[in-house]
Amino acid sequence: MSSEISESLAQEQFSKLLRVHRKMVFKVANTYARHPEDRADLAQEIAAQLWRAFPAYDPGRSFSTWMYRIALNVAISHMRSATRHAAHNVPLDGQLHETVGGHRAADGDADERVRALYDFIEGLEALDRALLLLYLEEHTYSDIAGILGITETNVATKISRLKQRIRSEMKG
Repeated sequence: MSSEISESLAQEQFSKLLRVHRKMVFKVANTYARHPEDRADLAQEIAAQLWRAFPAYDPGRSFSTWMYRIALNVAISHMRSATRHAAHNVPLDGQLHETVGGHRAADGDADERVRALYDFIEGLEALDRALLLLYLEEHTYSDIAGILGITETNVATKISRLKQRIRSEMKG
């Protein structure tokens, strides 16, 4: 009976924390999955993995940092498996760029710049994509380092290089 009560309390606590931070799950899913169905599947997989890992969560640490780390790991694994799967499939239509990062493409110069930015982000390695996502979310270098398991110096260097790549590729 006691274990049922503690599991029920854990489920309630987890549900509350997930509701508070659910936007983060969707941001990660939107960054790593192109199509709406894939984004929904990825968000579901992230939530499932968070639940499986929840018993090991240390309440003395930041929940959002712990959550980002798990969400990004799930997303990177998802991206790798999707890449392997896509290597064996040929698209049936010529509409590869009908959407940009899962968003409808539109006309105009600003839209072209947005399309170019989405294409740039889509072409990044998994770690760089995670870095850029966290940077754009205005996380501190310290938070980013904690989430990704790298040093703050490494974060600063990689972000500086990403900014330079964006500048040079967006000009061209």
